[in-house]
Parts: sequence; C-alpha cells; structure tokens
Amino acid sequence: MVAGRIRELREMQNLSQAELGKKLGITRSSVNAWEMGVNLPSTHYLIELSRIFRVTTDYILGLSANDVIILDGLSQEEKSILQSLVCYFRMKEPKPFLEYELACEKKN
Repeated sequence: MVAGRIRELREMQNLSQAELGKKLGITRSSVNAWEMGVNLPSTHYLIELSRIFRVTTDYILGLSANDVIILDGLSQEEKSILQSLVCYFRMKEPKPFLEYELACEKKN
C-alpha cells in the first residue's frame, strides 16, 4: 500500500526517483526501496513526503481512502480555482465554463 502510494504520488508530480530523493536529501535507491516495498520511510520522511505531495500521512500509509489536498500556503484565489475544478469534475454532464461556475456558486 505505502509503496504504491509513494510511486503514484511521485508520478503524478512528474518526478523521477532521483528528483524526489534530491528533494528529501536521500538517494534514488532509497526511494526505489520504498516503492518496491523493501523498506518503509521513517516518520521523518513520511512527514516530508506529505509536505511535498500535499497529502496527509494517513493517505500515504493507506489509512485513509480519501484523497486530500492540503491547501496551506495557497491564496484564496487559488483555493477558489481548485474548488471550481472539483465542482466541475463532479458534475454528471459538464456544462460550458460559465454555467458550471454559476452552478457551483449555488451549491456553496
């Protein structure tokens, strides 16, 4: 579970194992060992991974099935854009941009 989540999150950010390792100050082979399920990241690295990928540690560990995006550090405008996108993707029949934006505003 942890191995798959780390790989999935890394690939979603278009990072190589070496690039992720560099962000964490570890080797590519350490990241590879996590993704192969040979080793598990320490608590310190779980926290760092959650910060890099903007998800909870529970999500990385597979304790939460919900995808969560941490919005800390984003402006209100950026948060509004994300909220509009989520609303758009939840609509069963997507409408033109202005129509779905108005529909989202009515729901909130």
